[in-house]
Amino acid sequence: MKAAVYDVQGAPGVLKYVDIPDPITGPDDILISVEAISIEGGDLINRRSTPPPFPSWIVGYAAAGTVVAVGSKVRSRTIGDRVTAFNLQGSHAERWAVPAERTWLIPGGVDTTEAAVLPISFGTAHHCLFTRGMLRHGETVLIQAAAGGVGLAAVQLASQAGATVIAVASGTQRRSRLLELGADHVVDRAENNVVDNVRQYTHGAGVDLVIDPVGTTLPASLSALAPEGRLVFVGNAGGGSLTVDLWPPMQSNQTLMGVFMGPLFERPGVRASVDDMLQAVAAGRIKVVIDRIFPLANAAAAHEFAETTKPLGRIVMKP
Repeated sequence: MKAAVYDVQGAPGVLKYVDIPDPITGPDDILISVEAISIEGGDLINRRSTPPPFPSWIVGYAAAGTVVAVGSKVRSRTIGDRVTAFNLQGSHAERWAVPAERTWLIPGGVDTTEAAVLPISFGTAHHCLFTRGMLRHGETVLIQAAAGGVGLAAVQLASQAGATVIAVASGTQRRSRLLELGADHVVDRAENNVVDNVRQYTHGAGVDLVIDPVGTTLPASLSALAPEGRLVFVGNAGGGSLTVDLWPPMQSNQTLMGVFMGPLFERPGVRASVDDMLQAVAAGRIKVVIDRIFPLANAAAAHEFAETTKPLGRIVMKP
């Protein structure tokens, strides 16, 4: 099969499009003929900074396609099923062997491109907002990096839950799209001070909840938080230090919660929430936003675009 691989970590140019052997399907696995690959933030971080454990290493967390083989112990999937999947490695390829319990059936009316993006973006946003963040109707939530995959999902889910949504992004195109998707206010971080704007919108009270996938914005997120508010930080898209001064949040009785979704996607509650949101996409209640689609053969260019531009939503590749 064809795959995008790398032998040494580094810039996007380390990715090579080559022929490698098909993956081996274990007894608990299914083999997917990949039709769409979602480039996730972790893919970029791993390629940039994590030495590959083996030569011709295939990066990639998320993809969707059709089941072409089923392991001997698998009863929940059959050949011909359309599925979307999460795993910690291997999606940047024409075929992908993954544990069946890390896949979801794609409902009718949902494109494989949308399905590839949804589990990580919407699954993460849902877990951060409701399981960890305990968002309630009528509360106010600040969403950092709202134009990213997790941010766009969080804006929609929080709005539909009856929260007031303050979204942080940059540029007029992003502002108009975020307002369409349910944001009540959009702060252009390139033009305005986020904390000052939050204080203005909340009449000095601060927000009840912050969702922060950036990391480097944690000091501002804490400053925007109301006393006894909650901050959920997930990932480190900014790539900087996560060091913060914990004395002020302690004095304000604030709660800081970290989320790393890798081990959580097999939990029944998380699995069920992804199934529900796939159905919501099929019904048109939520929208998966995709900025651009590249051929897998141009994986280096796709990673470069995802890393250096400011995409609105996810970048997808197709074999």
